[in-house]
Amino acid sequence: MARQSDASPDLSGDPVSAVPVLVTRPRDQADSFAARLIARFDSRVQPVIAPLMAPEYLSPTVPEGRFAAVVFTSAQGVAGAVRLGASLPRLAWCVGRSTAAAAAAAGFETRSADGDAKALIAAILKDPPDGRILYLHGVDTSGDVDNQLQNNEISTVSLQVYLQKAIPLEGEATQLLRRHGPVILPLFSPRSARLFRAAMPADTRADLRIAAMSAAVAEACLDIPRSRLVIAARPDAEAMLDAVESLLAAPPPP
Repeated sequence: MARQSDASPDLSGDPVSAVPVLVTRPRDQADSFAARLIARFDSRVQPVIAPLMAPEYLSPTVPEGRFAAVVFTSAQGVAGAVRLGASLPRLAWCVGRSTAAAAAAAGFETRSADGDAKALIAAILKDPPDGRILYLHGVDTSGDVDNQLQNNEISTVSLQVYLQKAIPLEGEATQLLRRHGPVILPLFSPRSARLFRAAMPADTRADLRIAAMSAAVAEACLDIPRSRLVIAARPDAEAMLDAVESLLAAPPPP
């Protein structure tokens, strides 16, 4: 689990040197990102972990017959695949490095597109496997991966192996949003942006500074009151850390 700052955020409104970073990813990813925040920024930031989603794994039946490869667009998809207990192909196409790392740890031979769903589709089309693809994903998806592959004559079977249950925003996170002062908000998906907007306290006073993982995430943030919004240069954790750094360096609003 990520180490957080020894002191809790000062919710009284008094100035503090560490800028709170509200991390709303599912718990495992939130802990990992919080650890990376501390490793890079040390006492300049104070991660506050408040997951807005938690995975619930499903048990679909894998169709019979041979598959040449699996496709993953998230680490939760990998975890869902492992829980199926089915015989799966070793080759796994993965959207990015963190998903590929999870797949490799689960025993798959991975190929990473190092990007988003569009990059993943392009990578598969450039070097298509010899046979059907099994796309294992969540109930809420983006990028239309299965249809794009099918439209390019790659036989694809799509299975939902998990869903992300919404979790209320409460406790320390809502207190943080109700006080004056800067709060950096990294958002990694359009759904997390929508869930955050729905969960925001009506009396939010914080100066929200949003780091969006992609243009699609930024679009989902349009109705979130904020003083700044930056889009990561790439859809990966390192680029999100760069976006956080740019927000840390930004001057206060007038």
